[in-house]
Amino acid sequence: MSFAGKFFATAVTFVTSLASAITGFAADTDKNYFSTSMRKLEVNSVDIGGTLIFSDSPEYVRENGILYEDTVSGPARILFYHLNDTGVKKRIAVIVENVSGPENTIRITRGALSSPGDDFLKVGKNTQSDYMKDDFENSYIYLKRGERTLFQKNISEKVLKPGSLIYGVYDFNASAPVKISVVMYPVAADPLKFINYAEILPKDELKLRGTFKNMNRVLTLKKPYNAGRDGVGYILIGDDVNDLYKTGIDATDGTEVKNFGNYGINYTLHFRTLSNTRYCLSPLGGYYAGAMKYNYRGKVGMIPTPAGKIFFGDKTPEESESVAKAREEGIALFTDKTEITELGSYEGGVSFEYSPPGASNLPVSIILFPGEE
Repeated sequence: MSFAGKFFATAVTFVTSLASAITGFAADTDKNYFSTSMRKLEVNSVDIGGTLIFSDSPEYVRENGILYEDTVSGPARILFYHLNDTGVKKRIAVIVENVSGPENTIRITRGALSSPGDDFLKVGKNTQSDYMKDDFENSYIYLKRGERTLFQKNISEKVLKPGSLIYGVYDFNASAPVKISVVMYPVAADPLKFINYAEILPKDELKLRGTFKNMNRVLTLKKPYNAGRDGVGYILIGDDVNDLYKTGIDATDGTEVKNFGNYGINYTLHFRTLSNTRYCLSPLGGYYAGAMKYNYRGKVGMIPTPAGKIFFGDKTPEESESVAKAREEGIALFTDKTEITELGSYEGGVSFEYSPPGASNLPVSIILFPGEE
């Protein structure tokens, strides 16, 4: 995945450069937002929930083997993101094994899986869009002691051509400890037999794999957004200054690891406002393609980011060190080069679900504009 410059609708009508957005604001409010400073909005941040199993190292897989494995129970999420770099066709499987009591029930509650491909941004956006649609039908796995099976059969049915990426994310709940293994194996092999002699592959230099507790993060504004007081405001996600990366353990060797980008972490963003407010997402690290979910007065829906095309962020100029530092500390500036995508306008407040999408760059900002009265 990419990160910090490298890595891993009903309310939405268009993607635009900031210049176009400003034209709309000027027409609505008789204000010109060119070169207007933005105010960073302070948030409370709390991590809650189950356990994230994150498999993204080695990202470019050059041999058969176990990519990551660990044992987990209760609510959990697995995210795997791997590219076949072997030169021949391969398959990926996620295998579950009951390593505890006489019976184990695994309920899979949510998930999405891309079709493998070499357009990494498209693969990333497709997976996250399906995940945020959240129309997955619950499925169950029942395991006796020592029994193992495929987590989802459709994962192993995918064939990865050389250079193809596969990206999947699933939420589940295990009634007792279950061992989760992500493996790459020959196309003609039986993964349940292959794992008997497969070895754990070493992680690559990015070390993006591990087990992370409290897989969900809740961000809430410390004060309701007040357009008259706050003007144009923003919050930052994925900068490791205002929004810290999580640390966990690589269960294959016991070392501490950092989730650079918080991939697989689900954010709930609670915004309370005193007036109608318009929301946008702006990529700050480069190429970006994802999706979000909104919940407004009981209505929910998926928002592509961006809408109307696969990606954006490629026209956002790289920030100087001083500009980035100022933004992190609370001073940012609109320019006609800033790219944004609409998240919609809402009265009184709204909640969004966000997760850093695979193949995209961080950080991002969520910008709040004074809306129409």
